Amino acid sequence: MDSTSSPSPSPSSSSPFDTVSSALGRYIPRRSGAAAATDSTDARPARPARPRVPPTPAPGPQEQILGAVNLDQDLKITGCNLDAPVFAGLDAVIGSPFVDLLPSGDVPTVTRRLRQVLDTGEPHVARVQRLRRADGSELVVSMSILAAAAPQEGLTVSLIAMARRLHLYAAETAIGTSLDIGETAQSLAESLLAWGDVAAVDLDFAVWTGEGVAERPQGRIRLRRAALVPDRVWPEGYATPGEDLPRDASRLLSQAIRRDDAAQALVIPDRAAIERVLGSPRLVRALVPSDRAAGVACIPLILDGTPPVVLGLAEIWRRADRPFGDGELLDLQELVARTSHHVDLARRHQREHTQVLALQRRLLPRTSGDTIETASVYQPATPDSAGVGGDWVNSFPLPDGRTALVVGDVVGHGLGAAATMGQLSMEARALLSAGLAPDEVLEHLDETVSLLDDAESGLAAGYSALGSTCCIAVYDPVSHRVALSSAGHLPPVLVPPDGPAGPVAVGPHPGLGAEFALREPFGVHAFAAPPGSLLALYTDGLVEDPAVSIDEGIGRLTDAVATVHPWDALQQAARHVVSELAPGRRRDDVTLLLARMIGYRKGDTATWRLPARDDAAARARTLVSALLRQWRTRDVTRDSVLLVVDELVANAVRFATGPLTVRLIRTGNGLLCEVGDTGTGRPRLGRGELLDDGGRGLHVVHRLTTRWGVRWTDTGKVVWAAVAR
Repeated sequence: MDSTSSPSPSPSSSSPFDTVSSALGRYIPRRSGAAAATDSTDARPARPARPRVPPTPAPGPQEQILGAVNLDQDLKITGCNLDAPVFAGLDAVIGSPFVDLLPSGDVPTVTRRLRQVLDTGEPHVARVQRLRRADGSELVVSMSILAAAAPQEGLTVSLIAMARRLHLYAAETAIGTSLDIGETAQSLAESLLAWGDVAAVDLDFAVWTGEGVAERPQGRIRLRRAALVPDRVWPEGYATPGEDLPRDASRLLSQAIRRDDAAQALVIPDRAAIERVLGSPRLVRALVPSDRAAGVACIPLILDGTPPVVLGLAEIWRRADRPFGDGELLDLQELVARTSHHVDLARRHQREHTQVLALQRRLLPRTSGDTIETASVYQPATPDSAGVGGDWVNSFPLPDGRTALVVGDVVGHGLGAAATMGQLSMEARALLSAGLAPDEVLEHLDETVSLLDDAESGLAAGYSALGSTCCIAVYDPVSHRVALSSAGHLPPVLVPPDGPAGPVAVGPHPGLGAEFALREPFGVHAFAAPPGSLLALYTDGLVEDPAVSIDEGIGRLTDAVATVHPWDALQQAARHVVSELAPGRRRDDVTLLLARMIGYRKGDTATWRLPARDDAAARARTLVSALLRQWRTRDVTRDSVLLVVDELVANAVRFATGPLTVRLIRTGNGLLCEVGDTGTGRPRLGRGELLDDGGRGLHVVHRLTTRWGVRWTDTGKVVWAAVAR
């Protein structure tokens, strides 16, 4: 046997640097032998040899951050070199699957990457990956997957324990990607895990709920656990995310970081010191993550200001045999200091989200009427989006017995959109209650949006509501018809009791506040809605899906609403429709309003058409008196109704022309009298001086009724009055 020959070193005996360098060699282009020979015989004068620089000494054991693992075709470990102290606890057993080193949630993704490199030979480099130690803690590494160097087969996986400065940059970048305070705290905790075995983030309760903290007095802090990693089963009594820390623990921690003075980091090196500081077995169970000896570093989250405000603190726990070095504490403090403003930004977003959501909830319909049943569902955008949007929906009875259904979508998110939404909602309700038709209401809303966008009288600098949409439907329970107008909104869906369901054919119209050249008169689309009909009004967040067209989304909504049975509880049906269609993570608000038409029975209404002659009032009294006797109305009520009808008809004959329409409706709590004419003048209640000849009739109507008013029609007006039974 040749004495100069020796067996090739096993993968486990090679240094990690040699193992990784061999695998990288196949990706580095090499010059051919001919080219090398040509270079060696080049006629150019030889350069003087440079003095040989001695190689840089290998880093000491504490500084080694490179490890290597070799895998076979079945992704099982055939060799490894993880001797550096930073890899302590990684149980890389020869013959075991490599995925045993991974958290369970990362196994599918990493397995797919490993197989991809095996099949294609293309490397996958610099993946930030967590590895699971035998004790349940985790190590953050930069992992690269390479095809193994010939003649070996399989893969070489290089593991580089992430350098602290690189980790600081990567962590700060990752933490600022969400506006949800829980996700922000979770990202911070995951980044801190690179320095320890367990990381937790505890926030002041005021920060967690989005309250203002800068103006609050620096009193005792109340801590709530916002994040905890790694994700595993914790012992009973241990504080987990969403739970408040015990009052004594909050007091001790707040005193330890000197909340009333300059906040500083705190390090408790071992279990004995921790038990001595906490002084209670209950507090030890709530704060110490395991029964093993442990040390902890508490780093305050400080919001710069005068004076600085402590938002909470981060806890990094590690085994007692790994004490925190001064450099590590500086890195921890730098990371927490860099990311504290992200926590405060999430707090501000949470505060705004809560305020806007409260306004949204306040605008939702409260009750249904006797002639219509309504149900609404509102789901705000998920917390990590730009904020609660401007979707609003409302349904309310009008004084003349009709019911208004309104849905709108204001452009934008946040407080500006919420303020505009509230203003438009209240304005629409006031105008509809005053008797204006849906198209006239939209004209006023269009002007309002244009005024709000004006630079001088605008609502807020930098916010524009131009392009907001709105749809108004008014249901008449006597004629069983709906008058609908839309400004750029998606068409409602109608499900008649004996016909096919489908969207209402509403003509296209630009949104509110469109340019003058694009403005067109708002139209009114009237359609029949017999008793038992179901009308669905909604916003685009319910039907928009990047994977399908908007028409297909409306079709899915139509199919879902069509499955609602006439006897189904409407609120439950509305929730079911939203759960079927709304996406899990919503980038926009989801709003749905379902209205089931009931109307009045034929026996509860009567309508007469009379010529505008002097005997019209007497004729009306005779017809109404006979009907009231049939309805068995009390004498007092009958006398009041007859007087009201007499005055309204007399006024119509005196001040209007054309035929008159008299309608009497028996409602749940009284009688509704209506007199329609072709006049355009608005009846007004004057002072009624002693010697005045006119205006006495309206004073009689005003004293005998609970409410009275005017609504405008295409042919004139209707004066209505409600009389209690």
